[in-house]
Amino acid sequence: MTENWKQRKSYAEVLGRRIALIDEGDGAPIVFLHGNPTSSYLWRSVLPALQGKGRLIAPDLIGMGDSEKLGPEDPSRYTFAQHSAFLDALLEKLGVTKNVTLVLHDWGGALGFHWARRHPSAVRGIAYMEAIAATYKSWAEWPAVAREAFQAFRSEQGEELVLQNNAFVEGVLFGMGTLRELTEEEKAEYRRPYLQPGDDRQVTLSWPRQLPIVGEPADVVGIVEEFGRWLTTTRGVPKLFVNAEPGAILGEGIQRDFCRTWPDQTEITVPGVHYIQEDSGNEIGKAIADWLPPLA
Repeated sequence: MTENWKQRKSYAEVLGRRIALIDEGDGAPIVFLHGNPTSSYLWRSVLPALQGKGRLIAPDLIGMGDSEKLGPEDPSRYTFAQHSAFLDALLEKLGVTKNVTLVLHDWGGALGFHWARRHPSAVRGIAYMEAIAATYKSWAEWPAVAREAFQAFRSEQGEELVLQNNAFVEGVLFGMGTLRELTEEEKAEYRRPYLQPGDDRQVTLSWPRQLPIVGEPADVVGIVEEFGRWLTTTRGVPKLFVNAEPGAILGEGIQRDFCRTWPDQTEITVPGVHYIQEDSGNEIGKAIADWLPPLA
C-alpha cells in the first residue's frame, strides 16, 4: 500500500518548487487537503468511494509528504501565508477553476476555507472534518488532552520536542490522534518525510505556531475570522460537516457549535479523534459520494 501510494503520485513545479500530488480521474475537481503532520496518504481509504465521481486531486502540502522542503534561507517558510500561496499557484496550474469540491482536514481546512472565500464562484461544495474553522480566544478552548503539548510547541521547548524528538508525529499523530493503533507500515509512511532530525521537521513545528490562539499570530487570526464570517453568512454553498465522535478540535465545545451555525449544511457523525480518516475512511468517502452537490 505505501509503496504503491508513492508511485501513484505525479509532480508539479510551483513557485520554483516541486509539489507531489495524487491526480486521478476526469471531470469536476474534488480537492483533498490534509494538515499537520500528514500528507495525501491520509486520504487513501477515502478516495476509493469517489472513483468515477470526478478528478481526484490530493496534494502534499509544501514541505510535507513527497513535496519539496524549503530551506532555512527562507525566513517566512511554512507560514500560513506561504502555504496558501503555494496552494493557490498549484490549483491555478492544474486548471482548478470551477465546480470545485473541497474536502478539508486540520490545516487543510483553513487553507481550503480561505481559498473558497476568495473564489466563491468556483466552489461546488465543501466537506470538512476536524478543521481549523475558528480562532481560539483562550487555551481553555483547545482540547485538554493536547493543551500542554501545544503550549510547549509554541515555547522555546518546541525546537527540542519537534525538531529533535519528532513529537508531532510520535506524540500527536501516533499518541493521541486515532482510536486504533496504526500499523507499522502506516507509521513508517508518516515518519518517512521527517526521518532526519532538525530542518526536515521544521514544517511540523511551524504549523502549531501558526494556530490562531489568544490573538496570535495576528495575520492568521484575521484570515480565520474573515472566512468564518463568510461561512456563517453566505448561502448557496453546500457543506458537509463530518463530525467526529469523540473528536478533538471540533469536538464538544465552542468550535463545533460555531460550525453548526453555517447555512446549507448536512452533518454526519463517524467514530474518530482527530485523524478520523484512519478510523472511518470508508464511511467518510461514502458519505461524501452520497452528498456531492449537483454540477452547476
